[in-house]
Amino acid sequence: MNVSSELHTFIAGLPKAELHVHHVGSASPRIVAELAARHSDTPVPTAPEALADYFTFTDFAHFIDVYLSVVDLIRTPEDVRLLTFEIARDMARQNIRYAELTVTPYSSTRRRVDAHAFMEAIEDARHAAEKELNVALRWSFDIPGEAGLEAAEETTRLATELGPDGLISFGLGGPEIGVPRPQFKPYFDRARAAGLRSVPHAGETTGPETIWDALNELGAERIGHGTSAVQDPRLLDHLAEHRIPLEVCPTSNIATRAVADLSAHPVRQMVDAGLLVTINSDDPPMFNTDLNNEYAVAASLLGLDERGLAELAKNAVEASFLDAVGKTRLHAEIDAYLATWLAP
Repeated sequence: MNVSSELHTFIAGLPKAELHVHHVGSASPRIVAELAARHSDTPVPTAPEALADYFTFTDFAHFIDVYLSVVDLIRTPEDVRLLTFEIARDMARQNIRYAELTVTPYSSTRRRVDAHAFMEAIEDARHAAEKELNVALRWSFDIPGEAGLEAAEETTRLATELGPDGLISFGLGGPEIGVPRPQFKPYFDRARAAGLRSVPHAGETTGPETIWDALNELGAERIGHGTSAVQDPRLLDHLAEHRIPLEVCPTSNIATRAVADLSAHPVRQMVDAGLLVTINSDDPPMFNTDLNNEYAVAASLLGLDERGLAELAKNAVEASFLDAVGKTRLHAEIDAYLATWLAP
């Protein structure tokens, strides 16, 4: 990446929001190793330095296998609370002010973590993060698609009956190949009727028809990844006309082989088509990245200077489910930071 050290410094201090980042997938090597040491019956290395090799993926299916092995380390409410607060600490270091964290409660409750205790753990961490770190967290509960309709039913129940105060949206993750989106329509209908916003993954490893299904069947208000949208001009027009944001995760797409390399990444085509593009880190430690690095990648791919990066940060605020007051405040913080940076 051809990004100056000065631009890296600007990015590091830029107030940011993140909309596509996974709870377990954000566990730092230190936390993963600590959890692995607690639970000896795991293939996950207990040495942080060994995790780089462990997190080298051959394809998307291999990534899912490794991801689930880390999921299996979250076995108690104490594990949940530790993980959640430490994620917020890492976000604070990057000047992330607001994040909508994708949480998969089914993965924990099926491992016999009490559902009420799970909700209390993430909420306790959320309140502590806002008070101690100035990081506002909100939750998106997602269905792990590979676990089928049983997982969809349980995730919907947890979201609509036990959902904590910080819960704002409902998603669908995991593999797309062999996991058609329309089968999840009844669950999204129930979640939306309960006031949750629809944010499924779509078009990451499949074609634009998956994105159409997310829009038409699941009522998607944002699209997770959406890399294949550029293959369908009619879809690009629809996304642009209706200002449906894309949650773009460049390094993730390369690491999982969803995109061959950064030079082939379609983010430039998305921007040129007038789409509302946000930049996100997805599962940052697993992909050896963070949101600051993803902004540097975007700067390189899109030829952005400080003003362009500030606008990119404001895209995430616009696409978020923050209330109007929160959006205005974060927009103003970004503008003030840019003005101070550019002042003589």
